[in-house]
Amino acid sequence: MKGFKDLNAIIKKDRRYRFEAYIFVLQAIDYTHRSLHKKRHVTGQELLEGIRELAVREYGLLAKAVFAHWGVKRTADFGNIVFNMVNAEILSKTDQDDIRDFENVYDFDEVFVTSYELHINRQHDH
Repeated sequence: MKGFKDLNAIIKKDRRYRFEAYIFVLQAIDYTHRSLHKKRHVTGQELLEGIRELAVREYGLLAKAVFAHWGVKRTADFGNIVFNMVNAEILSKTDQDDIRDFENVYDFDEVFVTSYELHINRQHDH
């Protein structure tokens, strides 16, 4: 994998997302590999699930706000980040990978606010 200098070059070209968003995506790829128990190509859907799980684990109810601070407001933003790194040759893709794989996969309010609150409330009910 290339270094931080390459991420800075991406950010200079595309200022929509903060450096931290790129680092989080790289961490989420690693997290997703570990959760799949094998080192193989991760699909967009698998990565978004890993992002969701890692965000809830790391940031809890603040996940949506943290992502917004980084410029990430929907799952398609993660696709843009991934494909920015593919274009910079930091990540690779297969012929089956498409940026549209990241569009409208889940709603941030639903998974980072509503579902999280429901999960907490269920734990308190027991």
